[in-house]
Amino acid sequence: MNNPLDKLNRLSESHGALQTGKGMASGVIALGLAILCLLGVLAFHFPEYLTTPQLRQSYSVPVLRQLLYWSLVLSGGIALFNIVRGRVRWLSLSSFVLIGVCLLLGGSKVEVDPNFPDHTPYIGLDWFILDLLGSTLIFVFVEKLWPLRKDQPVFRPEWQTDFQHFIVNHLLVGFVLLAVNLLVHKLFGWAAKDGVQAWVQDLPFGVALFLIILVADLVQYWTHRAYHEVPLLWRLHAVHHSVKSMDWMAGSRQHILELLITRTLVLAPIFVLGFSKDVIDAYIVIVGFQAVFNHANVSVRLGPLRYVIVTPNFHHWHHSQDDEAIDKNYAAHFAFLDHLFGTAVQSDRAWPKDYGVVGDYVPDGFWKQFLFPFRWKP
Repeated sequence: MNNPLDKLNRLSESHGALQTGKGMASGVIALGLAILCLLGVLAFHFPEYLTTPQLRQSYSVPVLRQLLYWSLVLSGGIALFNIVRGRVRWLSLSSFVLIGVCLLLGGSKVEVDPNFPDHTPYIGLDWFILDLLGSTLIFVFVEKLWPLRKDQPVFRPEWQTDFQHFIVNHLLVGFVLLAVNLLVHKLFGWAAKDGVQAWVQDLPFGVALFLIILVADLVQYWTHRAYHEVPLLWRLHAVHHSVKSMDWMAGSRQHILELLITRTLVLAPIFVLGFSKDVIDAYIVIVGFQAVFNHANVSVRLGPLRYVIVTPNFHHWHHSQDDEAIDKNYAAHFAFLDHLFGTAVQSDRAWPKDYGVVGDYVPDGFWKQFLFPFRWKP
């Protein structure tokens, strides 16, 4: 029971603050980097199956090679330091094993064959790696700099479930994009008009960006409200609301069917109105940031602007099970929509107390939550 594999299993199943001064935190960083490096090497070997076409066109292979090389060096350096200091050697040795596998597979020198058929089925391993690395570096730092709940550790209770949702929703990005694109064209293709699309594409960039966010948020608002008010839809949305600790990964807890439905409905008017690629790309960046930031464990309210823009404070209230917060604060971008439609939280307190669904009836665990909407008996 004391071999490294057993210890790794126990570590992955645990939660709480990492002990400082014993090499555990640095050991986890080294292991995490080694795992990402291994996934990166696999993506180099099989780009047609493991990388997203939209991102693939923008890559600088030399830059990615350097990133992979220095990640291997950093992971190995941290692991070696811990071994020399006699700290959590089993964790450092695990990192070295993964680094060795990376090197045996070619490391950062893997040759990439760019010649493969278009429309090859793929999973978004590259999107998963880049988003996990970027989100961790940015949002863990921000949460430590401006924490709302200072005693909440990075590895808080149920982090494993949200991480599994994060993995699945990122790896299935190809399926989601294909399904959403098909549904939007099949269901709403008839509504697209050349004249309207030409007018929208002639708008100044700033005006078009405001319009696309407003249109998307209006659809998001009423879709989100329906998830709360229609019992059949609440079965799906309850999974998202079951998270009891708010942080940057909490927003990843989302049933795949809800993901498909919401993205189809939100992207429909964007497709019909014919916004330009530059405007859509800017909108994707904004919605991606807000989706993570507004769930984060950060004490941000933005003063009077919180009545206009959705902030972490605004969205934390939406996830609360406090009485005054039930079925409130639906908007994803513009808080004034909830004030306009009478669904904004009214409270004397600045922040909510408790999160999750009232009654705590949603089970923990990815697969249990995937099956929950089909098994739940109210």
